[in-house]
Amino acid sequence: MSKKFVIAAIISAVILSGVIIIFPDREPQEAVGNAVTDASDAEHRSAYFASHGWEVEELSVKDITIPTEFSGAYEEYAVIQDKQGLPLREYAGREAKIYTYSVKNYAPDNRDMYAELLVCDDTAIASVVYGDGSNSPVE
Repeated sequence: MSKKFVIAAIISAVILSGVIIIFPDREPQEAVGNAVTDASDAEHRSAYFASHGWEVEELSVKDITIPTEFSGAYEEYAVIQDKQGLPLREYAGREAKIYTYSVKNYAPDNRDMYAELLVCDDTAIASVVYGDGSNSPVE
């Protein structure tokens, strides 16, 4: 795991926590187990973020491999996904796609905001929203 990844994950977690505190109405719905969230097409992926109050525009998609074991920053990222009810842990070691979006309806201090959705087998398995200046928590 690279130092860049660890720093980015920590910064992203802090930013996400701040956004949740500042905008509690955008707090993810309370997790009741790991519900399947359809992410089979662009419409479903955008609808996922809209359900949490985010207006997004897709920027890119990248293939990644989810680590087989989570530790350090990736474990912290997995804990966030557990709280959101997203099944990241169930997909350890699998190939996935990470979709990156610009967030259109929130720009604190005129900073660009981004959202990422990790998708495997057409299912949303992890997500995060972060500000510019911090890198993606998933690499």
